[in-house]
Amino acid sequence: MTDVAPAPLFTDDYWREPFAALAELRERGPVHEVDLPEGGRTWLVTRYADARSVLSDPRFVKDFRNTLPEDQRASIPGVPSPGGEMMILNDPPVHTRLRKLVVKAFTVRRVAALRPRIEEMAASLLTGLPGDAAVDLVEAYAVPLPTAVICELLGVPVDDQDAFGAWSRTLIDDSGEAATQQANASLAAYLGGLVERKRAEPDEALISALIEVSEEGEQLSTTEIVAMAMLLLIAGHETTATLITTAVERMLRDPALRDRLAAAGSDELRAAIEEFLRWGSPIAQAPLRFAAEDVDFDGVVVPRGAMVMVSLAAANHDPARFERPDDYDEVRDTTGHLAFGHGLHFCLGASLARLEAEVALRTLLDRYPGFVSAADLPVERRRSVLVNAWARLPVLLGTEEDRGNAPSR
Repeated sequence: MTDVAPAPLFTDDYWREPFAALAELRERGPVHEVDLPEGGRTWLVTRYADARSVLSDPRFVKDFRNTLPEDQRASIPGVPSPGGEMMILNDPPVHTRLRKLVVKAFTVRRVAALRPRIEEMAASLLTGLPGDAAVDLVEAYAVPLPTAVICELLGVPVDDQDAFGAWSRTLIDDSGEAATQQANASLAAYLGGLVERKRAEPDEALISALIEVSEEGEQLSTTEIVAMAMLLLIAGHETTATLITTAVERMLRDPALRDRLAAAGSDELRAAIEEFLRWGSPIAQAPLRFAAEDVDFDGVVVPRGAMVMVSLAAANHDPARFERPDDYDEVRDTTGHLAFGHGLHFCLGASLARLEAEVALRTLLDRYPGFVSAADLPVERRRSVLVNAWARLPVLLGTEEDRGNAPSR
């Protein structure tokens, strides 16, 4: 049997070079028990074939109570509300019901109709940035754009959007238990109040649509709407912000790539985004699952009840699936990449993330085709197990003439 001693993965080496650390783990075996930064352990699945299988295998459940004998489940409390009502933390039939209801309000047509508004937002953000001084593209563009989009989609007032972004980053990053609980409570309380206001004064935004949707007499409860809004808020801007900065950071390293994408047509840019999704893997590890029975991975047995995490980043860089996986190649066939997951929990907002990234990059490349780095690369990564993101990304946007009097690095 393969050695399954806990692997020291989430160390400073991981935050510097996550794909290298994951590759070393993947080469040692298919699945490893690893210590999490804030305590506890999980089994980490690293190989593409295993990852894709786990993501659609009913033996790996989202609600830990489904690992228990059926006669014990009702007596064990689940995740406290509203988190416990999140679609991403539930299995069929609860997950099936929630997704069926929300899909009715989160249609392809609704997403496609957002393009002009996203283009307007992106242009407005860039117009407000200096061309002759260093700009942190994370803070000034990559985060506020998808945050504004998802907040407008949900119906969150503009004045509240900064607080939303701060709560989300706290919940995603390894921020400590006290800060995480406070952010969760603040976000839930705010959304609860917003839902009640939308019940009294409905509008055309998504929260009002969620209140209205029904299927065979079933509707979403207030708690379920709050949970859905929390999920859409966090997932709806974190993936996109990370995707945008992943793409820009890669172009900063490779000006020839920047120039090719500046001249690229829509189809070429979309293909490049698929490679940024595979290569950069904005969601590094998919949220936790639990083994509902003992499962064997090539001689390594993950026991029933154990926490299991699928490394999308490791799977997307598995040489058994993608040739030269660590190389960025915008013309490669990216079919089957797992950046948005797979199976029942495939990302509901994948089409929105793709659209936002396309608009964000096209607008940036059209406005500032010669942007360059304003700091030594690589810059610091966020310390998050879930997202593979840069903490900041200083750039100089303008022409060489604009940058003539810019501060030195």
